[in-house]
Formats: sequence, C-alpha cells, structure tokens
Amino acid sequence: MKTIGFDMGMGALKLWAKDGGLQLVSQVANNGRAHLADGIVGLKSRKRPILVAGDFGSFYVGPAAHEHGRPVENLDFDRLTGAPEMRVLLYAALAQYQDEHGPFDEPLSLMVGLPLQMMTGESAKDYQKGVKGWLMGVHYFDVDGISHQIEIENVRQTSQPVGALFDYVLDEKLKVIADPREEVGVISVGFNTVELLVVKDGGAVERFTRGNTLGVRRLLELINRDGLYSLGELDGSLRAGGLRSELKNALPIWSREVNGEIEKVWGVSHKRFAKVLIVGGGALLLKEMLTLQFGHKAWLPGDPVLSIARGLWKLSTMKR
Repeated sequence: MKTIGFDMGMGALKLWAKDGGLQLVSQVANNGRAHLADGIVGLKSRKRPILVAGDFGSFYVGPAAHEHGRPVENLDFDRLTGAPEMRVLLYAALAQYQDEHGPFDEPLSLMVGLPLQMMTGESAKDYQKGVKGWLMGVHYFDVDGISHQIEIENVRQTSQPVGALFDYVLDEKLKVIADPREEVGVISVGFNTVELLVVKDGGAVERFTRGNTLGVRRLLELINRDGLYSLGELDGSLRAGGLRSELKNALPIWSREVNGEIEKVWGVSHKRFAKVLIVGGGALLLKEMLTLQFGHKAWLPGDPVLSIARGLWKLSTMKR
C-alpha cells in the first residue's frame, strides 16, 4: 500500500507521501452551472477552479472557488466525517497529487490528523468512526472531466499536533534526531483551531493539552465584522499578501487572544519544556510573537504548513 499523511485542515487540506507534499486551499462552492460565456468583450477571462463531480454533486474546489459558485462554509467538526465538501477536497487533492507525482498503482493507507476536540470527550469514538467510515473503500469521482477510481484500504487516526511532534523527532529517513523522552510542547495554529499538546516520556500530559476555535478564522472575523466577504475570500486575499492595512488593527488583537489562551493552559510551566514546536498556517502570522515568547526553545520547521502532514507520514511509515 502507498502510505499518505493526511492533515484534515479547515483552511487547507494537506497531503504528504514519499514523493513529497501538497496543500489545497479548502474553498468549496456549489457549481450553479449558469456561467458567463467566455470571451465577453471588455471583460477579462478568468480560469475556473477545479471541478469535482460524482454522485455527491458537483462542486468547485480550491483557490477562488467562492468567486465562481455559492460558497459552502461549514466549519463544524461534522464536516470531517464525510460531508460532500470534505469529500471533494480530498478527491481534488488526490487527483492533483497524481498529476504531480504519477498515478497510484496500489491501494492507499492514510494516517489522518484530526483536531484534538475530535480525539477527546464523549463524542470522540463517534467522530473517529465517522471519519474512517467514509474514507475506507473504493471512491469514484470526476475531476475536470477525468474519471478517477481510488481505493483506500487502511485508515489510522491521531491528533494533528502528534504529526508535528513526529516531524520534529524523526528526519526524512525516519532516523530519531531528538530525544522522544523530553517534555515538549506543541502549538498548532490552524484555520479553525489553536491546539496545545504537551508530550513527556512518549505520552500526553493532559492538563497541558487543549484545543479551541481561536484559529485564523478568528483573525478574519475581526476583519470581516460587517460580513461583506466569505471567510474563503478573505483567506485567499491573506494568502496573496493582501489585507495589510486591515491586519495592522486585527493582528495585535488576535495575537493577544492566542497568547492569553496559551498562558491560561500552560502558565509559566512552558519554561520547563525542552522545546516548543510551532506549526500550522497561522504560525507564519504569529511567528514573531511566539518566538519572542519562547525564545531559543521555539522550533519552527522549514514549512510549518505541511509539518503535520509530513509528521503523520513519518509516523505511519515507521509503524507500518
């Protein structure tokens, strides 16, 4: 089987396998099928997003999807248990991965990274059963008119911060490069959540482990107080280097909120940690604040966005 690390990000879906990784912006829109004709004089022609279709419906996926169809923005955790928008994101990403690295010639084995909230509490087993239920089996779908058939034969699940931990502990050849017995903190700043995990002697320290919905979406909500844009549209502008004037006011507020949550959960106990791993797309926005707070103990991977997916792949390959 081909092993793939699968980070179910709300802002971008990330995959990592032996050949490398990719991220696909998690924008999904219903395909209304009533499109402007191409070549209208006086208007610039724009390339449409990826179109994914099947018995689940027809959807635009990826960058600018919200400009071509009715936005689908469901940030509830139930989305990850097989909602159509989650399916089409995975299908588009798997098709893109094959375009870049060659077709899959064997079934897939996925190591899936879930938000901490889906791995804890009374609903944890139901969430995990739901995720595994829709992923397992043979999937049929079309991407931009090309038919695909992909079999997922094995699904294992863990929390997203665990992926970051294994990205830190293991190198690309799966050689241990950090002491796994150390007490290490992980801060994962995603689109929907900020997650804190502390690991000591290979196990989680529960009182220092917490997840909340203070991710990048909170920053965009501060900017979008009048609700003039979809979160996907604002996320696209942010990724393109826009929103600079808006960030001047909103970023310090969001930064203080995230810092306050970290202090509430960890207090001064982070001073005893050997390292504090900082990953996720939001880590790029909070890099200055978090590295200042944790000093030489702060560790940011070369690509903090793909770190979780890469670590999930390392974990899965090591355990196979």
